[in-house]
Amino acid sequence: MRAGIPYVDVAAEIEANVSMFADYADAAREADTAVVPAMAFYGGLGDLLVTAAMGDWTAADEAHVAYGLSSWHPTAGTRAAGQVSQQRRAGRRVRFTAGALEYRDDKAPEQDWLFPEPLGRRAVIAEFTMADVVTVPSHLAVPEVRTYMTVEAARDLAREDTPAPEPVDASGRSDQTFVVDVVVRAGGVERRAAARGQDIYAVTAPLVVEAVQRILAGHTRTAGVASAGAMFDAADFLRALTPHLSVELPQHVGCQVQRVTGYRTC
Repeated sequence: MRAGIPYVDVAAEIEANVSMFADYADAAREADTAVVPAMAFYGGLGDLLVTAAMGDWTAADEAHVAYGLSSWHPTAGTRAAGQVSQQRRAGRRVRFTAGALEYRDDKAPEQDWLFPEPLGRRAVIAEFTMADVVTVPSHLAVPEVRTYMTVEAARDLAREDTPAPEPVDASGRSDQTFVVDVVVRAGGVERRAAARGQDIYAVTAPLVVEAVQRILAGHTRTAGVASAGAMFDAADFLRALTPHLSVELPQHVGCQVQRVTGYRTC
């Protein structure tokens, strides 16, 4: 910020992102410098989808981000970051409710989630809390933000013997696929958006590069510390990620409508 250099990171840890927004917001705004934390698969992509789904809404009653991973082979960095997060929380879990983070000692509940095809109905861990609970409420008035994870992927992450991801194609991506399904509700009205692709780690790279290109080109909506959805035109940003992602947005967003699903595909 002293040098006026824009900053982008891919930190998915909740407490690290809370500190970023709390500790640097004023200084970054005064420096007129773009600072975008959590510009990654966790935190950035979900925030973009929620923002695009809300469209002209500035507030909603609740936002849900469900991660449908076919598997989760964590990198060494993911494991190290997870250990630090557990230490910071003293082993507790965290959720975002009534407009604030809440730390709990009980076990996270499980439920079913109906993902877009071909994933379909899957068991998920509810309140499997990711960085979206920091990025979304940082700029949208949503008092309840929930994130979910498919049970199989959560078990992969918890197992100490789950191997790191291995490349299966020429681009170096793993064979793990994903669907991120977003639901926002306000006053009894529901809007949805979804994204699907291959390799959660590989998708972070185009997210970051697109963000940097837009910052350097001056295609930003604000200065200071801001999430992806606040800093950029969310729907336009998501469209630009093709072919890395297949994105489905609700009908109020200007894309091609799919008659079967009711989504619009960009």
